[in-house]
Amino acid sequence: MSAPTGVEITGPMNDRYDEILTDDALALIADLHRRFEPRRQELLAARKRRQEEIAAGADLDFLPETKAVREDPDWRVAPPAPGLVDRRVEITGPTDRKMTINALNSGAKVWLADFEDANTPLWENMIEGQLNLRDALDRTIDFTTPEGKSYALKDDAELATIVVRPRGWHLDEKHILVDGQRTSGGIVDFALYFFHCARRQLAKGKGPYFYLPKMQSHLEARLWNDIFVRAQESLGIERGTIRATVLIETIPAAFEMEEILYELREHSAGLNAGRWDYLFSIIKTHRTRGRQFLMPERNAVTMTAPFMRAYTELLVKTCHKRGAHAIGGMAAFIPSRRDPEVNKVALAKVRDDKTREAGDGFDGSWVAHPDLVPVAMEVFDGVLGDRPNQIDRQRDDVSVTAADLLDVSTAEGGVTEGGLRNNINVAIQYLAAWLGGSGAVAIHNLMEDAATAEISRSQIWQWLHNDVTLDDGTRVTAELVERLIGEELATIRETTSLDADLLDRATSLFKEVALADDYVDFLTLPAYERMP
Repeated sequence: MSAPTGVEITGPMNDRYDEILTDDALALIADLHRRFEPRRQELLAARKRRQEEIAAGADLDFLPETKAVREDPDWRVAPPAPGLVDRRVEITGPTDRKMTINALNSGAKVWLADFEDANTPLWENMIEGQLNLRDALDRTIDFTTPEGKSYALKDDAELATIVVRPRGWHLDEKHILVDGQRTSGGIVDFALYFFHCARRQLAKGKGPYFYLPKMQSHLEARLWNDIFVRAQESLGIERGTIRATVLIETIPAAFEMEEILYELREHSAGLNAGRWDYLFSIIKTHRTRGRQFLMPERNAVTMTAPFMRAYTELLVKTCHKRGAHAIGGMAAFIPSRRDPEVNKVALAKVRDDKTREAGDGFDGSWVAHPDLVPVAMEVFDGVLGDRPNQIDRQRDDVSVTAADLLDVSTAEGGVTEGGLRNNINVAIQYLAAWLGGSGAVAIHNLMEDAATAEISRSQIWQWLHNDVTLDDGTRVTAELVERLIGEELATIRETTSLDADLLDRATSLFKEVALADDYVDFLTLPAYERMP
């Protein structure tokens, strides 16, 4: 295919890909790359410097240089945009054809159409996902299973609002090169959707909306804002039309919530409490800082832990102070149609979780499965009634210090062989699915994505490097983990239909990111290099 000067497509051009990878769309990617790639690289380098400072003993704190932003009582973000006024239940999921239809039909107010953690950056996923979104807006999408079951969209008035999550700043797109350089995965995902769908969304009375993941500073938010301004200028779309919700899912970003809202204020749609990535970030950031930052095994850490309460309450207070939505975390349970008792216990936990969030002042929350939409909707309906949100509820009673956000050691729970085995089992199964092209995977009745796999491997790395002992007195060593990997792998082979070669590749990758002395910042980085 032809392409603008300096642009090279190295991925296969399958059926209809030319409808997405048009010259004009690629020209927008090239323009954004040339203007902003140097800043992306500078910000990634700044992350490394900050991590080195923390490893050397520096503690995170609220920034003195942005104190004036935090203390200025007058600024507010833009008012909620059409389709984002009422966000009481949001469903998340990848952009494959079946999920696109089911998510839009689910009864949720918003669908997070995910090119990030619930997806894998397989070339086919990235381009066909863009086709599915465009087809959905054109109402030309349908899907029929091999068994003959058909899926089609409901009326537009009943569909969820699409909010696209592009990849984070750390991920490249290796199949689109500009001037010989890999492009930013996030810029590619944003630019293709914005180019093809912004006007389609505006014609439906909504707009081009985004969820921004993995940010670690307000300067990274400023970069997104500048990209939004340039893209709107390029397409002749009014400045401020784009709206973006930022996931506060890294511990550095928790100290810059107000500054992040401020940088994006003309394009801001609020903040989200990305709980699983947040836990991963705490472990990763403080992995060499000793027992003060040791966390209990993954399933023992709940949202009622003091450091998690501090994080979520500060988020609600910050958002409402600035006129922004505060969106709660993920309910990852996958209902089982074969085990009513499992469902009963799990749904009670989901209800309790959403009741706590609604009571704390959140304006909405996430679910991973359509069957959970009615549960979450009922809870938020009970608090909101006919109001679209509770932004007017100011949390002046909340006062959170830096020490509160870093108070990891008071979290209750221990480390057991069962928890260690679960981390190994889940991570290997997830990585096998990921390498095979699936980023959202049901394992043990929970929807696992890259964030939960990150927790699993990072906890093991931290336990190995901090002389942790299990509750039975057994020390966590590389030899112990290797033995348990072998046992869990055998169990996985016996109890699942996962491809043997994928399992071997996943196990090799897991050992690399969990057992190596050098800690890899994101497991998706070496995983992507193992992908075509």
